[in-house]
Amino acid sequence: MSKSDQRLQDEGSRPQVLVAGATAGLISRFVIAPLDVVKIRLQLQSHSLSDPLSHASLGGGAPVYKGTVRTLRHIVRHEGLTALWKGNVPAEMMYVAYASVQFTAYRSFTQLLRRALGDQRRLPRAAESFVAGAAAGAAATASSYPLDLLRTRFAAQGNDRVYASLRRAVRAIGRDEGLRGFFRGLAPALASVVPSMGLFFAAYEGARAPLARLDLPADAGDAAAGVLASLLAKTGVFPLDLVRKRIQVQGPTRARYVHKNIPEYAGTLRTVRAILAREGVRGLYRGLTVSLFKAAPASAVTMWTYERTLNFLKKRTAGGGGEEKEG
Repeated sequence: MSKSDQRLQDEGSRPQVLVAGATAGLISRFVIAPLDVVKIRLQLQSHSLSDPLSHASLGGGAPVYKGTVRTLRHIVRHEGLTALWKGNVPAEMMYVAYASVQFTAYRSFTQLLRRALGDQRRLPRAAESFVAGAAAGAAATASSYPLDLLRTRFAAQGNDRVYASLRRAVRAIGRDEGLRGFFRGLAPALASVVPSMGLFFAAYEGARAPLARLDLPADAGDAAAGVLASLLAKTGVFPLDLVRKRIQVQGPTRARYVHKNIPEYAGTLRTVRAILAREGVRGLYRGLTVSLFKAAPASAVTMWTYERTLNFLKKRTAGGGGEEKEG
């Protein structure tokens, strides 16, 4: 079956999908790490850029970021080049865990839907991809969430380090905030990822087949489909992603990050209301530009690497005379 008429969730065995997903997550994260740090810094900035009076409460040395490129330069100038990879260890672990669970769950949920509904009541292709993608995104987010929170807190550190190492961070959060501390912001994370990943997989499956028929160089159709799907999905749910980041840095260390004036938030809806009251609608979209710049290459690298790795594993299995099982 050619790629133009085969769907992503129908390809490969479960172990192959697991390995391909983990590989894609590992490579994708390293490529987009600097943009991820910039995005998080912009999302956590609560003071108005157009009102100099709002900067008075920042205290000495607290940065005021404006724009993707200028934020990038500011971080490199004041914290060094390696600061662009702050939080990379938990982030790499998160991306590997997230991607492997996501692709495996996407395949499994699709098969579950087909068994539950049967051929007579089978969902349309786009709806099936949306439901399976949404469920897979929720499973991947919940299972890797503590690593996501650690990634955010490390990326939010300036030269004044809140946590000296990953091990100490885990101990400090467990001691001071308890188990719930590792899951701060999970509600807005799930609220954003369910529609986002549903849209992503539905759009990706829809764009993948037509782009494959164009015979683009280096099999770039997978990357192009990933970019289109990511831009559509990311823009729609971005405010909830920002709310998640603000809630993730709450707790006893809230005032010790690079932004010393992060307000105190409690609950998803109250956080949205507080941001709207203080920063306006624009406040919910801080960091959107860099987020889209990050999402496009991240999705392109993820989907291209996933497809290439999966094809390699399938050919290796076939060449070795092994029988590829569907389960």
